[in-house]
Amino acid sequence: MPKKPHADTRLAKFIQKRVMELRPRKSQIEIATEAGFVNPNMAAMIKNGTTKLPLDRVPSLARALECDPAYLLRLTLEQVAGDTAANAIVEIMGTPVTRNETGWLQEIREASDHGDPRMTARSRAAIRAIFGK
Repeated sequence: MPKKPHADTRLAKFIQKRVMELRPRKSQIEIATEAGFVNPNMAAMIKNGTTKLPLDRVPSLARALECDPAYLLRLTLEQVAGDTAANAIVEIMGTPVTRNETGWLQEIREASDHGDPRMTARSRAAIRAIFGK
């Protein structure tokens, strides 16, 4: 049985989930083809944790998986570079912000009349309550 050194990464788990969600509309081979992988087994190898996702494949795989490329990049950095290096990249370049997160930010700006609201204990509790925390 081949080793799967990346099977427990958030990236592998996310790709497994997305492939299952997309299964009614496209196969894993179609996803690999759309992502531009020469070897159609590459998607399975990434999903199963046998290999890492190359950084240059993040945009095309995000399109094939119909997911946000910034989110996929964040997961890939954790896997490819490790937590320490990923944190350093984020410290230098900033946190990749997903389209969904941008939507939240725009709504906060509109709701506050672009008033740059501070994060208070009350606002933090309200946001966490939305997510059941």
